[in-house]
Amino acid sequence: MAYIFSNAWALLLGMMLLMLGNGLQGTLLAVRGDLEGFDATTMSVIMTGYFLGFIIGSKMAPGLIRRVGHVRSFAALASLISAAFILYPAVPDPAVWTILRIIVGICFSGVYVVAESWLNDIATNETRGQTLSTYLIVQMAGIIAAQAIVNFADPSGYALFVVMSVLVSISFAPILLSVSAAPVFEATKRMSLRELFQVSPLGCVGTFLLGGVFAAQFGMGAVYATAKGLSVADLSLFVSMTYLGGLVLQYPLGYFSDHMDRRLLIILITGAGGAVLLIGLSFSDNFAVLLTLAFVMGGVANPLYSLLIAYTNDYLNAEDMPAASSGLIFLTGVGSVLGPVSVGYLMTTFGADMYFVFIAALLLAISAYGFFRMTQRAAPTADDTNAYAAVAPQATAVLVEVAQEYAIDLADDEEATDAGDDKNAQENS
Repeated sequence: MAYIFSNAWALLLGMMLLMLGNGLQGTLLAVRGDLEGFDATTMSVIMTGYFLGFIIGSKMAPGLIRRVGHVRSFAALASLISAAFILYPAVPDPAVWTILRIIVGICFSGVYVVAESWLNDIATNETRGQTLSTYLIVQMAGIIAAQAIVNFADPSGYALFVVMSVLVSISFAPILLSVSAAPVFEATKRMSLRELFQVSPLGCVGTFLLGGVFAAQFGMGAVYATAKGLSVADLSLFVSMTYLGGLVLQYPLGYFSDHMDRRLLIILITGAGGAVLLIGLSFSDNFAVLLTLAFVMGGVANPLYSLLIAYTNDYLNAEDMPAASSGLIFLTGVGSVLGPVSVGYLMTTFGADMYFVFIAALLLAISAYGFFRMTQRAAPTADDTNAYAAVAPQATAVLVEVAQEYAIDLADDEEATDAGDDKNAQENS
């Protein structure tokens, strides 16, 4: 751990500040939008802008980095994010906010690619696992801590938007001043969506539906809380519980993923999660119940992303995994674009609690489709599965590929160790 912080402290600090700014953005816009009189449908369109921009950015970032380099790309994109954050309160118009969210989404996608490329370059084979875990914790901790900042100033003013802008502006200073030479950027091999669906229908359908869940929890969670009439303090706690659930349950579910049929685990957690959300709605006026539902939602959705990637990889050769991951990330992004608009319409038409109904319906749909797939194809044996690699939903293809390579290397090492133990046991006998 000391090696990680001594060599990657600047990058981790920069990413923490970036996540503080990004985590604050979604919550603050929801609160400010309510003060400006924007309804749930309007806010859903605004929130969709970020996810649309993220998809666009994922396609643009590699070309930009190859043309101008990591350093210039990072500085330019982070500067645009900082400028966009300042413009939100200056022009409180839905169309303008949507455009700004698209720009921010494009820029964050590129910033993540650059930062995660550097992270991979800094890590060694011996420290890669700890580095990935630390990076995941830093991301989640940044988003959770951002929710507390909402309480420090009046959302109707400029102060919190200035704080967002400053956090992003400061974030790239330690990174650009302290990181090692820029790493070599390599394009990922391509795989068509048709080929990917043939490999893993559940992986494709699951990540597409999960994108709607992610967009709802990241983009519309605070909008739901304002619609329920929660105070700013309660709202920030509600949003925090979503990410806390994902952080706490990521590794227990990862453990089970490596020791049982992954498809069955997907069916169980999505079915149980959807059922809990629907049952809990009867008590949604109780704040403690709302916090519990937020924890369950995040605890199921965030690890499920890594689980679906691992399940898809069980049917792939190692050289095809990066291309498959890029396809799954794209499908998640498409689902994310459609999610906020759908849930916003439902909330406006049928009431705020449709937020949880929408998410529960998506989780139950994943569970039902997984059950259907069990009747179509046998699950691979435990010996034929690849190791589970925990990644955050906002991770780019760069980090997912790194996590997969580490998981494969770890599994190979364990297999070699087991083979050596068996050989020694036979010699001793």
